[in-house]
Amino acid sequence: MALNLENIAKKSATDGEINWVTASFMMLFHVGAIAALFFFSWKLVLLAVFLNWVAGSLGIGMGYHRLLTHRGYKTHKWIEYFFTICATLALEGGPIFWVATHRIHHRYSDHEGDPHSPIDGKWWAHMGWILVGKSMHHDTTTLARYVPDLAKDKFHVWITKYHYVPMIVLAGVLFAIGGLPCVLWGVFFRTVLGLHSTWLVNSATHSWGYRRFQTRDRSTNSWWVGLLAWGEGWHNNHHAHPVSARHGLAWYEVDANWYGIWLLKKLGLAWNVYCAKLPSKQSVKKAAKALGESIPSEMIPRTQASTDFASV
Repeated sequence: MALNLENIAKKSATDGEINWVTASFMMLFHVGAIAALFFFSWKLVLLAVFLNWVAGSLGIGMGYHRLLTHRGYKTHKWIEYFFTICATLALEGGPIFWVATHRIHHRYSDHEGDPHSPIDGKWWAHMGWILVGKSMHHDTTTLARYVPDLAKDKFHVWITKYHYVPMIVLAGVLFAIGGLPCVLWGVFFRTVLGLHSTWLVNSATHSWGYRRFQTRDRSTNSWWVGLLAWGEGWHNNHHAHPVSARHGLAWYEVDANWYGIWLLKKLGLAWNVYCAKLPSKQSVKKAAKALGESIPSEMIPRTQASTDFASV
């Protein structure tokens, strides 16, 4: 395992030092995203939305996050690898570094050691942490501690080292199909939109929104981040039940990533799907009666600070 991790280890910037390679690519992609606006067409917008779904929902949400990081469900290896390739199109690095960073975030969420907490500043939580310091470039000791499962998988080690290859291939295909406008919308604009959507989960949903659960961090639920990030905005729900493959627990909490996992389950392509559920009003009343209490219906809140949790 150590040998595999040595092959993908990166030299990181020291604390306070700018990661110039990362900063240069971020600047380039933002310039490309602005340039895309000068080649506007609805077909290109639809192309960007579709590829944003592929990279952001199939890749980051269903793949990197709910499958690889938290193992909220199980699926076939070929689907896991497909989702991983989709995730590399988001320009958020390879799976081993992404998963390690996110597991560290959950361990130290909004406390010292959290790589991207708004406690250190909202700009820092949004994208400053990417540009300065160690960022996602962990040493082999840290990786061995937080991602021992992925370190044993040759594919995940390989794709982490060459995570930029799928993006280059996609850019080539888009250029062959529609020239520069297709590349600007399908790669640059789409990627920048996806990056900021992901970063908003780190910044906005630890700053503004409502809290259903009293977690030890500052996580919140945000409907607009939920829409932008394919369901990742129900962050307080997620921090309360990190293994749950479903983040939008109420009917009005739109969770596109959960709908995708639910569809996989219905097709027989996903199993051991862990799902947190809010208790019904009836179950709350029954529990109250069992305690010899009588709670008027108008006093029962719409949601409760507890859940039922099961594999479905």
